[in-house]
Amino acid sequence: MTRTDDFEELRPLLFAVAYRILGSVGEAEDAVQETWLRWQAVATRPASTKAYLSAVVTRISIDVLRSARVRREEYVGPWFPEPLLNDPYEDPERSAELADSLSMAALVLLERLSPLERAVFVLRDVFGFGFPEIASAVDRSEAACRQLAVRARRHMDAGRPRFEADRGERDRLAERFFDAFREGDVDGLRELLAGDVQMVGDGGGKAPQWARAITGAEHVSRLLVSLARPFGAIGVTAERHEINGQPGILFRDRDGKVVNIMVLEIADGRVLTIRSVINPEKLGHLGPVADAYAVMREANRARRESAPDPGEK
Repeated sequence: MTRTDDFEELRPLLFAVAYRILGSVGEAEDAVQETWLRWQAVATRPASTKAYLSAVVTRISIDVLRSARVRREEYVGPWFPEPLLNDPYEDPERSAELADSLSMAALVLLERLSPLERAVFVLRDVFGFGFPEIASAVDRSEAACRQLAVRARRHMDAGRPRFEADRGERDRLAERFFDAFREGDVDGLRELLAGDVQMVGDGGGKAPQWARAITGAEHVSRLLVSLARPFGAIGVTAERHEINGQPGILFRDRDGKVVNIMVLEIADGRVLTIRSVINPEKLGHLGPVADAYAVMREANRARRESAPDPGEK
């Protein structure tokens, strides 16, 4: 195999590692491209191309994450990762770990970790790298990497729901949820939501977003219906997708431009959290992006026009 063939074979893995460390499609793609440039400059091939390239992309991602964390501390409102429709890397032996680590809930939890903890957790618990390889990648001793892994695992375990849904149960509940959403069925939605469900939006100050999380089954179910009906009236479509490995919806305006995405976190037989990403800077990799402010203005007009006249009997 040529040097290019070696790299292209490993590109899905390199992107998958970088995305989980960074939570950004664009930054992960840039990290992979920088890895390629460094690979071209290597005079002799290493003993293990996989270990070498994984170490390079990890170091680059750690450096990018350190600078990104400063920006995220100043981010307007909640920060969510850029949505990913398809993970390019597959490994049947680690499918459960890969799917779990890709969810928005897991990526939000990873934000609590230091860059080194995050990198060690991703390499060890998600991709199954050995500690000698991890130590080389993050430039720490094996003992230090083991301690980082233990701390990272403890933080991640503390933030996960106690009873996660199996895939079949999750998908059946999600199907009922999306049917109720399309039909504007408040009662149907309410019974699928946890009592303390939260609906949270990431607009980054660049798109309409709620001032704070909407909490409680009653409030969230009514908010969902208040969105579904006027969206339908103005030609917004809701496409079912797996987003970050979880049930989700991709909303498009009448011209096919992306408005936002919505992802469900399901556990213990209920929807625990609904996360929406509407920041246009996080949606561009999904296609042309709509003007969310214009869409919401039109939806609000449709809502007012469809409201019954108080003077009518």
